[in-house]
Amino acid sequence: MSEHLRLMAVHAHPDDESSKGAATMARYVAEGVDVLVVTLTGGERGSILNPAMDRPEIRDNIAEIRRKEMAEARQVLGVHQEFSGFMDSGLPEGDPLPPLPEGCFAIQPLEEAAAPLVHSVRTFRPHVMLTYDEQGGYPHPDHIKCHQVSVEAFDAAGAADRYPEAGAPWQPLKLYYHVSFPMARFDAIDRALAEQGLENPFAEWMERIRARRRSEWTITTRVHCADYFPARDRALLAHATQVDPNGMWFAVPRDVERVAWPTEDYHLARSAVGTELPETDLFAGVRERVGT
Repeated sequence: MSEHLRLMAVHAHPDDESSKGAATMARYVAEGVDVLVVTLTGGERGSILNPAMDRPEIRDNIAEIRRKEMAEARQVLGVHQEFSGFMDSGLPEGDPLPPLPEGCFAIQPLEEAAAPLVHSVRTFRPHVMLTYDEQGGYPHPDHIKCHQVSVEAFDAAGAADRYPEAGAPWQPLKLYYHVSFPMARFDAIDRALAEQGLENPFAEWMERIRARRRSEWTITTRVHCADYFPARDRALLAHATQVDPNGMWFAVPRDVERVAWPTEDYHLARSAVGTELPETDLFAGVRERVGT
């Protein structure tokens, strides 16, 4: 008998799921895959990044509002979603950096931070997991911790002698890191805009990124999902406190983006199945293993 495919995406805060891998998830949902987003914190310490939402009644109820935003985005994407219950660590600023808040997610011991996710893995039983690389995609303490607990859960969930209180063992087959902002993507968009005589809203941002000389993971897997960019955008806009609809992320015409870079991209970090790289499917090798 065939088994239903299951995908789990692990994220640090509400809105992360809509800015990283959202079109991929919407595509797989449309194809009949069960998709679960695990949100590790409530985003309680997140800044309000949309000037139109920066009001006292919003700031005073940010935790509740971000949960409501998450619920709306979840419906747009068609995914299941659950919170792990940890407290947002905030993004420390200053020189030197201030200490992280007491009790926040980023300073939890690894086994305590990973235990809820191990339980989620063993309950949902994903075949494939998505998370961030060891730098968190960018160096936010919650994103870095998200990477650590995701790898811990992937490695431990199949071992009966680890986290025995978290349910019956289940071993996911593949673990991917998001490669969300490869420079090649922005170079391709830059060329496509120039061909149409359009200004590149990312030009300044691209120069700053290049100046930092950041390394990038090799893209092993490109998921074609341009048909689901509208769903991605609607999900992102549902997080109204975090996303300025007039900001640069919505400034590139979608018909240009579809042609220039129609994929969302990943690095295969762990695999228990044989697969030939590069891939175009997160479930490459898995479909044959589970008989679907």
